[in-house]
Parts: sequence; C-alpha cells; structure tokens
Amino acid sequence: MNLSRRKMLLVSFMLFSLFFGAGNLIFPPFLGQNAGAAAVPALLGFLLTAVVLPVLGVIVVARFNGLDCLANQVGKKFSVVFTILIYLSIGPGLGIPRAASVPFEMAVAPYLPAGSDIKLFMVLYSFVFFLLAFWLCMNPGKLVKRIGSFLTPSLLCLLSILFFSFLFRGKIDVAAPQAAYEMPFFKGFSEGYQTMDTIAALNFGLVIAITLDSFGLKEKKDVMKHTVYAGVFAGSILALVYIMLTYMGMCSSGVYAVQENGAWTLRHIVSQLFGEFGAIILAAIFSLACLTTCVGLINSISQFFSKQFKFFGYRQWVIAITVFSFLVCNLGLNAILSLSIPVLDAIYPVSIVLILLGLSHQVWASNRYVYPMVVTGVSCISVIYALDNAGVPLGFLSDLCHSLPLYDAGFCWVSAALVMLILSFAVNAVTNSRSAACSES
Repeated sequence: MNLSRRKMLLVSFMLFSLFFGAGNLIFPPFLGQNAGAAAVPALLGFLLTAVVLPVLGVIVVARFNGLDCLANQVGKKFSVVFTILIYLSIGPGLGIPRAASVPFEMAVAPYLPAGSDIKLFMVLYSFVFFLLAFWLCMNPGKLVKRIGSFLTPSLLCLLSILFFSFLFRGKIDVAAPQAAYEMPFFKGFSEGYQTMDTIAALNFGLVIAITLDSFGLKEKKDVMKHTVYAGVFAGSILALVYIMLTYMGMCSSGVYAVQENGAWTLRHIVSQLFGEFGAIILAAIFSLACLTTCVGLINSISQFFSKQFKFFGYRQWVIAITVFSFLVCNLGLNAILSLSIPVLDAIYPVSIVLILLGLSHQVWASNRYVYPMVVTGVSCISVIYALDNAGVPLGFLSDLCHSLPLYDAGFCWVSAALVMLILSFAVNAVTNSRSAACSES
C-alpha cells in the first residue's frame, strides 16, 4: 500500500516541524557567525548531528517499534532508566520549557517598552503558548492536518522571505573564525547536540509510525518504507533551512559582534532588513517553530507515558506535562540552557551509539554482548566528560578522561566505544568456546 502524495507531504511536514524548534533557529546562525570563513566544514559537522543522525534515529526507532524496544537490546533496567531520562530531558524537564522560553526571550522581550515587568509578561506569554499547545494536543488525530497543512507551510514561507530578503539587501562581511573553531568540523558536530534532535528522534520515530498506522499502513514493510520517505524529505528541508540560517550568520560575522547566541544575530539581521516591522516577523517565526515542536513533544511523551504508567490516561498526562513545563519555563532561559549542556553531553553519545548499533543490528545479532558492553562504556565516559566539563572534581577519573583521544573535540567516547566493541567480540568468542566444550563433555 502507498500513501497519496498529499498525505506523504503532510507526514513529512509534520516530522520537520517536530524537529524544528528553539535550538534549530538560534544555533545555526550562531555557528555561522562564530565559524566565519570556516563555516562550510563547521556546517558539515553540524548537519551530521542535526540532520543525518536524527533521520536515521527515526528510521531505527520505527524499525524496533519504539525506543524502549531498542534500549531493551542493552537490558531491561537500562531500557527503563534511559527511556524515561530521554523523555524527561526532551520533554517537561528541558526541551518543552525551552521551546516556550526561547521565542519570548529572543523575539518578544527585547521589544517590550522600557521598564516593563519581564517576569509578568513571560508568565502571560507562556500561559497563552501552553494553552494553545494544550488545545492542539487534546485532539491528536488532527495534529497531522493542523501542523502539516498550516503551521509548517507558514513557518517555511516566513523563513524563505527572510532569507531571500537577506540575499538582496543584507549586509555582508565574513570574518575569520573564532578561536573555538580551530577544528571547525568537530566543533560543528558537537554544536549539533544543542538542537537535541538526535535524542528527540528516538521519540519521534514512534510518532511517525503511529501516524502512518492511522493512515491505514499496517504492514511493517510499508511503514518502514514510508518512514524512510518522510525522513529523507523532512531531513532535506531541515538541511536547506540550516544552510540558509548558517549562511546569514557567516555573512554577518564581520558585521555584528559575536554575542551569547544566534537569536541576537537574527534580531539584528531582521531589524536591518525590515525595520520595526521585523519584530513581528521574528516573533512569528520563533513562535511557530517552537509551538510545533512543543506540541509534538507533549503529544508523543503523553502517549508513551499513558502506555507505560496506566494510572493516568493520555489526556491526564497532557495536562500534567503542560502544567509542569509551564512552571519550569518560568525559571528563565539562562537557567534552562545552563542545565542542558551537561545533560546533553551525557546523553547524546549514548543516543548516537544506540542509533548506529540499531542500524547495523544484523551484524551484531549473534553477539549478545555488543549492546550492553558498548553502551555501558560510552555511558561511563560520557557522564565523566559531562561532569568534568561542568566543573565537578573527579580526581583520577577526570585525568583518565583527558588522556583519551579527541577529548578536546568532545569525542573521547568514540575510543571507548571501539575498545568495548572489540572486547565484546572477545568475550563472545570465549563464551561460545566454553559452551561448545561443555556440550561436548
């Protein structure tokens, strides 16, 4: 069975909108401005973690019928802990509050009258934001149509207007790369973590599979085929948008001073192109991008928790997650972002390894030690690295982590993965030989 082009387009737009949220708007222009003349290799690294891996993640999770089933390859206890940690980090604990606080602090607060009570306006804005998200989530069957038919096309239209206006009227001056971009590809790769899309993909894969099922696709091969189609199309749109945003940041690297995030750069670009009217355009872009992601996260996490913890139904979980996210959101963006870096440093490498192992599952099918050993090794190194970067004293563990290859580039977990992969084959060989000897005797 094949879906019509219109339905396939709606599913692809929905997947794009689930991915494209707060970080997707502010990090590409920030990367372009910081990388300057080295923006191309930095962008290539960024596209790997912000486009390629997320698309692969969606496909892998659809293949395994959910993140919990994929994580079960490591162990049942790990599956429970890791799955809940993923859903909490991209959900009410981090991702959803960030999706609401970013559009306010980056596209609303700077344009409020002098002397305004920022906290009060933040409460009012986030209340309306989450009220709208709640309304959309209470009718999950209509999400594909509402997001794919209106919200996503509106967002893409606004982004296209911004980019083409910049091409014809934008100020251009490309500066040398900042010191942090001495290894631009690796820096771009790690910057892609901040979009949270790879760990979000471990969630969205099941959403797409459920959506395709609602369209009448029941056969596993049909679901997988259309998941690949949706992933490739959504990933292509994501890559194109990232290229546009990074290009604007790169061209502005010598025009505006480098600030804390890419929203500052976007505000100045929009102001230069559209004057005071640009504030409305920027607020609309941020709000649309973050609303669609927020809705997708609340919907998918509520579906998961309603199946795992049946003392609440779907609607009750929507209420609980929306209310909790509203409270966390009003702690402020800086507090949320300061927490996100160590959490993502710890979780992202594990997510990447799970996706890669899942993609090549047939290769390791006869070796039951690959998943638990590789994931355990990467988890330990990632947590040590995250704590070390956060300034937590770890003694000899920190020294050990520093001695690993590519530590400064944030890739010390790669060597741990390779070592544990080799050891898993050795352990499997010894175990098989002992089993054979016992059976002969």
